[in-house]
Amino acid sequence: MAIIDFVRWEPGSDPLYAWKFPHSNLSTYTQLIVTESQEAILFSKGQIVAKFGPGKHTLNTENIPILRSLFGIPFGGRNPFTAEVWFVNKLIPLNIDWKTDAMMLHDPDYQTMVPLLSSGRYGLRIEDAERFLVKLVGTASNFTAAQLTDHFYGALVSKTKSTILQFIQSNKIGIKQISGFLEHISETLKKSMIPFWEEYGFNLSGFYVTTIEVDGATEVGKRILEAMSRQSAQAIGGFTWQQSKVFETAENALNSNDGGQGGLLGAVIASSMLGNLSSGGLMQAQPTQGNQTQSSNQNYPPAQQNTREVYCSNCAKKFSSSMKFCPHCGDVYNPCPKCGTDNDTQASRCVSCGLVLKEAGKNCANCQAPLPPGGMFCPNCGKPAQESQDNCQRCGAKVGTAKFCPNCGLKRG
Repeated sequence: MAIIDFVRWEPGSDPLYAWKFPHSNLSTYTQLIVTESQEAILFSKGQIVAKFGPGKHTLNTENIPILRSLFGIPFGGRNPFTAEVWFVNKLIPLNIDWKTDAMMLHDPDYQTMVPLLSSGRYGLRIEDAERFLVKLVGTASNFTAAQLTDHFYGALVSKTKSTILQFIQSNKIGIKQISGFLEHISETLKKSMIPFWEEYGFNLSGFYVTTIEVDGATEVGKRILEAMSRQSAQAIGGFTWQQSKVFETAENALNSNDGGQGGLLGAVIASSMLGNLSSGGLMQAQPTQGNQTQSSNQNYPPAQQNTREVYCSNCAKKFSSSMKFCPHCGDVYNPCPKCGTDNDTQASRCVSCGLVLKEAGKNCANCQAPLPPGGMFCPNCGKPAQESQDNCQRCGAKVGTAKFCPNCGLKRG
């Protein structure tokens, strides 16, 4: 077997962390060349016998005194011996990609479990070449970044997922705000990863989270993305969830085609629904005695007898009708007395059924409840809406100077 006189590593295009020289038959005349950013480690008989930094080295007993005890090599002369030469790359690669599989997060905004995916990059520099070779390389002939990622996949994903979820939950971050915290999450992950990599001789030069997003490949993720898209469209278009349901119902009615007659009926229904919507959900007033009109919100039973879920008029999130305030944004619950829908405190009509809620400046003198326009009696306490000498004490109709009410015939006292 020929004696090797020259040992050197010239890295190719593929990034390698470590490379083993293919021959082990060396001599005390062998020249070892170590370039910048490299370190060479010699193994013989199962132990490390020497390590060399950048420069040109001769593998003799002067540089490696342990050769005398291992092989009985005297001073001078060309003496062969057997050893493995490992070259370690000490550059800082920042192109090692990582990603996780789906992780379930309880989102504080939507109050549901959301499947998330995360990915990013990290960079490692070999700090302790001896520890790296002893713990990782083993009998391999080289060690690539891909091998490193594959070797630590389980530990890396487990630690990454748990750290990300703990950070998001402890800071109560919703899925719509996660992108604004990627830098802080990256810093937290780097701190937790440093001791892990130091154990294998690495210095973690950088750890970055580039994306955290909803897993659209799952059925749950698809529904969540669709709901977020609809919510964004409603916010941009300026309509509420209830109004969007009116649009859908009207469209379904308009597109119905049951022998022609159903289509005509659907068109009538759609026209009526859209007409009510365009007028603020106005319900047509019904005529009463004396050609007087009475609001459609009179004598409705309380809408909150049965507890149910309603949508907040401020943040559009669900909450129980038994609550006085929205638990998500703190907005006061202002229910419609007919259907229970939450309305803005300044709303004059219900956004769902069109019921008249109030008219500025007109309240009952007895109970201060809002009075409907044109109403003769308070819908809350039943007292006449107007009490003056010009109105009948029984029906509230205009009497003027007449001795008898022209509407009900009551004699004025």
